[in-house]
Amino acid sequence: MLSKQSKYGLRALIYLARHSQGKPVLISEIAQREKMPRKFLERILLDLKKRGVLQSRMGKGGGYILARRPEQITVAEIIRLTDGPLAPVPCVSQTAYAKCPDCNDEETCCIRVVMKEVRDGIALILDRTSLADMLAKQQALEAGSCTALAYQI
Repeated sequence: MLSKQSKYGLRALIYLARHSQGKPVLISEIAQREKMPRKFLERILLDLKKRGVLQSRMGKGGGYILARRPEQITVAEIIRLTDGPLAPVPCVSQTAYAKCPDCNDEETCCIRVVMKEVRDGIALILDRTSLADMLAKQQALEAGSCTALAYQI
């Protein structure tokens, strides 16, 4: 399940992609417009800055700005940075593999096989979806287009 940290992070980044036009945006503006707790958002954005997704400027005209173009930041990257691995069980994780402590035989575990398919499907979609794609979907939804929800695998 997607944490609030990931949801708020994605919403803030989509807001920046849509509204910054190369100029820094204040945390207070994002928090107010997106109806998010300011202090929680501060922690999320600071962490994303430390991890190279955002840049910040201090003082008058300061705020946060994307460190890369929206096309270069994937949804999977943000979720991995905020929530950790995409895998539903540790034995199928590509970034944080760990043997399941209650598994008798990983090679014959049918749960592992199905969870790997789940992980692969999730990763396929999230690795191919950028902030620019998310912004385009949001704009299509706002324009009343139902096709914004369709995704081709």
